[in-house]
Formats: sequence, structure tokens, C-alpha cells
Amino acid sequence: MNSTTVRTLLVRGMLAGIGAGLLASVVAYFIGIPSVDAAIDYESAQAASAAGGHAHDAEEELFSRAQQSTVGLATGVLVFATALGGIAALAYCFALGRVGRFRARATAALVAGAGFVTVSLVPFLKYPANPPATSDPGSLDQRTTLYFLMIALSVLLGVGAILLGRRLAARLGDWNASVAAGAAFVAVVAVAMAFLPSVSETPKDFPATVLWEFRLAALGIQAVLWAAFGLLFGHLAERVLEPRAVATPVSGAAVGGPVATGVSE
Repeated sequence: MNSTTVRTLLVRGMLAGIGAGLLASVVAYFIGIPSVDAAIDYESAQAASAAGGHAHDAEEELFSRAQQSTVGLATGVLVFATALGGIAALAYCFALGRVGRFRARATAALVAGAGFVTVSLVPFLKYPANPPATSDPGSLDQRTTLYFLMIALSVLLGVGAILLGRRLAARLGDWNASVAAGAAFVAVVAVAMAFLPSVSETPKDFPATVLWEFRLAALGIQAVLWAAFGLLFGHLAERVLEPRAVATPVSGAAVGGPVATGVSE
């Protein structure tokens, strides 16, 4: 694949990321913000209780809660989704033709699915998202380091599982090799999760329903983001890599036919 095609796919990946980010922002607003508001209400009630039943005057915020839950939310999600789209597009360029004889759309779906599992799902299972008022600010650096370490391990183990599957395919066949590689990935990830330290800071009296809804919303937003990216980028990549045949009339012939264009690789 030449550099021009890679650059084109990179740009289209970022555009697909923007489109997916817009959809994820809408989903986050409707299913994520309510649990965040409930957690903030809990934090305010705890602060009022600690003050003897009298809430302190809130410090003036640079941005209002309404701005944070709309413009701020959309900006954060779009920046993240755009960067994710660019990185996923580069991963797509590397994976194309190396993970099997899949067409452009199918490869995009595989990359998006693998991205969701390795970047979102596996780290979430070990270090799930927590709403406001449930974590100690002093442990922020530790929690961030552990989370990104889990992402790095998950991605590296995912790449290793793909390489293992390709090596076993010649002897076991594609299906059996895929099952074996997937089982190896799950086993090694489970061992890594067992050895990495856990983080449990949620207050015992924090509403379990709010915690569950927040975590479910966080994972759902990631699923929507990756699914939308896979669909949008698959369509855009197909237009670059598999242009459709263009029918042109053939003069002087009794029967005309389409003239197929070449595939730009």
C-alpha cells in the first residue's frame, strides 16, 4: 500500500472518528449525564452532612454544569474520537491483507471489534469507570498509570494472539487456530488481571444503582463509538480501496457491458 493511500485512509479514519464521536456524544448525554448528576448530588449531600447539615456556598465555577454536560462533553468526546480514528486507521492499514482475505468493510469491522475488546472492554473489566465522589483524588496518578498499563498489556496480548493464530492456521485450520489464539488471549489476560493491583475506593454507602448505571453507560458509550467507527470507516475505506465498476457504452457493438475499474491499493 503506497503512502498516498495510507494518508487518504488516515484522513478518512479521522473523519469517521468525528462522526462516531458525534453519535457517542449524544448517547453520553442521554445515558451518562443522569448518573453523573446523581453522583454529584451524593457528593453535595455528603459535604452538607460533614458541615453539620449546612451546605457551604459553592465556589464559582469557570464553566457551568450545563456547559460541562453539553459543550464540554462533546468537545472531549470528539477530540478523543478523532485521535482514536486516526490510530485505528493506521492499524487498519497494517492489518489489511494480513489477517485473512477480507474485504475493506469486513477488515474495518474486525479492527473496530478488536479495538473495542483490547482498548475498552478488557481494561474496563479490571479497572471499571467510577462516577464523581467515588475515588480519592490522591490516588489519581496511580489509577491512571494502572489503567494505561492495562490498555498496553491488552493491546500487546491482542497482537500476540493474532500472530499466534496465523502461525497455527497452517496446522489447525483457520477456525481452530482462531479459537486457540482467543483462548490463549483470555488466559493470559486473566493472569495479568490477577497480578495487577486492584483499586477499590467506592464508599460503602454510595448508591449501588447509580454506580451500576454509570459503569454500564461508560461501557455502552465505548461500544457505540467503536461500532459507529467501524461502520463509517468501512464505508469510506471501501470507496478508496474498492471503487465500483463504471458502466460505459461501447460504440458499434450490439451488446454493451460495464468496464471494470482497477482497485487502488
